[in-house]
Amino acid sequence: MPLKTLKLGPKFNLLLALIFLAGFALSGLALSQVLQNRAQAEVADKAQMLIQSMSSVRDYTSTQIGPLLNPQLKTSPNFIPETIPAYSATEVFQNLRKSENYREFFYKEAAPNPTNLRDKADGFEASLVERFQGDPKLKELSGFRDLPGGRIFYTARPLAVTKESCLQCHSTPDVAPKSLIATYGPDNGFGWKLNEIIAAQIVSVPAEEVLGNSRRLLTLIMGIVLAVFLPLILVLNYLLRRSVIRPLRQMARTAEAVSMGQMDVDFEQKSQDEIGSLAGAFNRMKSSLQISMNLLNQRKGT
Repeated sequence: MPLKTLKLGPKFNLLLALIFLAGFALSGLALSQVLQNRAQAEVADKAQMLIQSMSSVRDYTSTQIGPLLNPQLKTSPNFIPETIPAYSATEVFQNLRKSENYREFFYKEAAPNPTNLRDKADGFEASLVERFQGDPKLKELSGFRDLPGGRIFYTARPLAVTKESCLQCHSTPDVAPKSLIATYGPDNGFGWKLNEIIAAQIVSVPAEEVLGNSRRLLTLIMGIVLAVFLPLILVLNYLLRRSVIRPLRQMARTAEAVSMGQMDVDFEQKSQDEIGSLAGAFNRMKSSLQISMNLLNQRKGT
């Protein structure tokens, strides 16, 4: 049905509904983006805190645990992994994941050339390391990544060899502890250099953990908006019918009666607004028409 053939009430309701739906959709899209960015920022902040915590564990292992166990490392037939900062950080994080707040987080020190193949970087992680190596000023990378198990959100920071003590296990196989060679072999984790970026600390979380929170919050907010504005629209529709449509319908009926010769009816003038002014103008027009008809009848009578 063409819009121009609709009556004023349905036409206004249709236009109001279209405006409301368009505003609701646009505000929903904008709010969705804002909430998603906020959720990403919150997860990124938590990931940064976790990376800093794991860096503290690494420093503690390197400065406190390592000096105590290194003498044993040189003579022990069995390798002591507790002397390795990466091992300590990974183990501490595994314990941290037992907490409900961090169960969905994952930590990895991804290295293209690790001693322990558990830390071997895949192609994507190796590209992050290459970006850190190519730009020493780059301190952090974050974003989404698609994996066979689902989409994840990651935060990564470069990991460099900052202490010469690290090179006793990672320079060449001939100077490395024999227990390390016996455990991991002579082919991996060697050739590192001082101040070289050799890995990336990566904290990741399933994307659903990020996007799910923003969607739930969006649903709640949009529900509140709908609950607030829908009654307002109904009230506005009621006021429109009472103040505009109903008086106009009454005027239309009165005008039809006048056109049929019923001059004893008046246009109701209940307000001083535009509708009231229109009713007053119609009454004056009816009076003028009545006077003209009376004069015309008098002339015919004479």
